[in-house]
Amino acid sequence: MADKNLIEMLEEAAVKFQGRPYLCDKSDSGWESICFEQALDLTEKLASGLLNRGIGKEDKAVILSEGRSSWVLSEIALFRVGAISVPLSLKLMIQEIPFRVNHSEAKVIFFSHITWEKIKEIKDQLQGNILYICLDSSPELLNKIASEGALNRGKNLITWQELLEEGRSSLSQNRIELEQRCRAIALDDVVNVCYTSGTTGNPKGIMLTHRNYYSNIMGAVGTVYIPENWRTLVILPIDHSFAHTVALYIALERAISLYFVDARDGASSILRNIPINLKEVNPHFLLTVPALTGNFMKKMKAGVEAKGGLIASIFRKGLVGGMAIHGDGYHKGGLWKRLRYGFIYGLAKMLIFPKLRQAFGSSIKFCIGGGALLDVKQQQFFNTIGVPVYQGYGLTEASPIISANGPGRYKFGTSGSLLPNLELKIMKDQDTAASPGEKGEIVIRGGNVMKGYLKNPQATDKALVDGWLFTGDLGYMDEDDFLMVVGREKALLISGDGEKYSPEEIEEAITNCSDLIDQCMLWCDHRLYTSALLVLDQQKAKLLKDLSPEEQLQKVEEQLNLFRKDPSFKDKFPSKWLPGTFLILAEPFTEQNQMINSTMKMVRFKISQVYQQSIDYMYSDEGKKSDNPKNRQALEGLFK
Repeated sequence: MADKNLIEMLEEAAVKFQGRPYLCDKSDSGWESICFEQALDLTEKLASGLLNRGIGKEDKAVILSEGRSSWVLSEIALFRVGAISVPLSLKLMIQEIPFRVNHSEAKVIFFSHITWEKIKEIKDQLQGNILYICLDSSPELLNKIASEGALNRGKNLITWQELLEEGRSSLSQNRIELEQRCRAIALDDVVNVCYTSGTTGNPKGIMLTHRNYYSNIMGAVGTVYIPENWRTLVILPIDHSFAHTVALYIALERAISLYFVDARDGASSILRNIPINLKEVNPHFLLTVPALTGNFMKKMKAGVEAKGGLIASIFRKGLVGGMAIHGDGYHKGGLWKRLRYGFIYGLAKMLIFPKLRQAFGSSIKFCIGGGALLDVKQQQFFNTIGVPVYQGYGLTEASPIISANGPGRYKFGTSGSLLPNLELKIMKDQDTAASPGEKGEIVIRGGNVMKGYLKNPQATDKALVDGWLFTGDLGYMDEDDFLMVVGREKALLISGDGEKYSPEEIEEAITNCSDLIDQCMLWCDHRLYTSALLVLDQQKAKLLKDLSPEEQLQKVEEQLNLFRKDPSFKDKFPSKWLPGTFLILAEPFTEQNQMINSTMKMVRFKISQVYQQSIDYMYSDEGKKSDNPKNRQALEGLFK
């Protein structure tokens, strides 16, 4: 079967899935949908409007907005004229935006009422003549923008609706030109330049093509089967390639209806509206990241434990029983475990687990996890309550999926099976392959591998060698042919003798086993022992207030080591990499302080820069003991 470009995919979807909702937004009157046929028509009119405005082949257009139908339609319209979309995260700090706009040489910026304030702050730092297109049409907002931004209404500031009307009125004269541009689309034409914040360095502009997305979509549907006509609530930022592949464009293949979280009241309303929209939309599946599912898990556990008594007891025992029966998902528990735990697990399945699932709606079948390593405890928990989270692995340079677990084949603690249309090698270095089961750098080849980094041939040549993408991530294939990812090469712990180890699984184990510890970053850079920077849950920490300082710090240390008692982690981690001391921080890692990126991963190089003195302190005579003045001071601050 021949590869297709994304416009051809939409054209086929408009014929095959007539009348089926594709893009859905919340309005004052309820949910409003745009079907596949309407999407095709609207993108043609928008493309005509872009053509009138002089936007053409390889021109770049930034989209900085919350997820919404007009976001998707704008991007596809750009593809129709041969232009390139530069999707930016809603969560970018103001100072991060100018580089991306200027480096990409963007000629257009699509923005919304949520992002205008950021655009206003950086507008004077932007280069070239830029057309600003507001996705909202409120007269009050437009007058405000025109007065504050010194923009000229109708010239370099128009609304999305005005662009649509311009295109509608000129479509008859532009139709032949638009058809020629669509026919001229090559599979290797760039459609996105994705700037990732990363966790280990400065962003690069990753060039992804029609072929990249189509290849990844077809590989993904062959691994995680999604029936036609399902619904999903899009809760992840759609600027990321994960949401592009597994939501925006896989929908064209499987007739998926995409509902965008209600953000009409601003960015702060998005998280607040997720639980409400979940009940309204009643999705069949969700895309998520470990930080979100971890939050769901903690709230579910706390809610049941608050009921106490028999309910809490059945819940705890039912979880233990279900995990024993399901094993690691690939190797199930034997007859003895089914006999031993069957009754209590069945009781919990009947009385408690269905109520927990209601948080996702009544139609939920599974979640697809990406963004970072998903702790095995989360995988076991959600599978046991009946909403499995299928962990995958990928990176933007691979469009992004490389491997995934799915309903047909899964194993907890792994990143799943390699996509069927990919090749994989595990390399000790650029020229030496690792032995079977041996850890090394994950290297892949396939149609989903990026074209390269924009204006950065040196980085491109380093990452791409003879068509093989060197991911910078470490892993190995286990005995059952599942990919085990153990972390990023640049984020490794390094002992004094040069031995290396990935900290991510240990960090996930610590935070998932402790209600007191919210965030944890391990550190060891050629030091004698591993240390930990900790962020505590403020409400849980206040429960320690009446204890003596010595008892308080003893409780924190107990919580830090709680994972050691969990059977899932018994003897899993070499002792030399477990934290020997810790330091409590006064401020959490957030997107606002740039220590968490838009996919909710810790930005390690940033954290280590900001807290370098704290890290050094943990290796001093005073700081190597957890009962030290800085920790006492941090706890006192939390109590206030």
